[in-house]
Amino acid sequence: MTKIKELREQKNISMAQAAKELGFPYTTYVNYEKGEREPRSEALIKIAQYFGVSTDYILGRESAPAPTITEDYVTFPVLYDVAAGFDKMAMAIDEWEGETIDIPRSYIHGEKEDYAVIRVKGDSMYPDYKDGDRVLLKKQPTLDYSGQVGVLVYEDCATLKRVDFVKGEDWLLMRPINPNFPPQRIEGAALDQCRIVGVPKVLVRTIKD
Repeated sequence: MTKIKELREQKNISMAQAAKELGFPYTTYVNYEKGEREPRSEALIKIAQYFGVSTDYILGRESAPAPTITEDYVTFPVLYDVAAGFDKMAMAIDEWEGETIDIPRSYIHGEKEDYAVIRVKGDSMYPDYKDGDRVLLKKQPTLDYSGQVGVLVYEDCATLKRVDFVKGEDWLLMRPINPNFPPQRIEGAALDQCRIVGVPKVLVRTIKD
């Protein structure tokens, strides 16, 4: 069921989030996506409705649907730069330079106040996140699983990193995607200076000639 993976990646969500929103056990969803288990008709319909396509598209019987154009959008201020390198963590959360961006309402699940748009600065999360990318962030104080990409505030600065942790232990590891940047471990009393502010949901990238 590679179509399911393609649709999930287009939606820019994790397998864990897709499974949760569909109401499937995580392992069941993973098996569907990997093609190790075929969803029954009821589950197939639910998946198709969730991603806004037909069941025939999920099964590979028809081409991708034409993109829709919408005027139903939500305008967000681009609130601050998110440093993509530990040496560039130098901006306050509340900074705003007047830039705004329009996000289709279909990406907003809940209230506008539950989201924010941030701007990436630096290359430590390259190639998944590039310098200048805008990211729709779902505000939440915790991560859903170890290894998830999240935005953290550490010592009054913000950064976008993959975060490893073990529940019940007093440490976390901020891990860049770019192997040229080292990870940083935060533990013990230093954790009091660190908090999760949200997770990326939609990536907006300007293609340059």
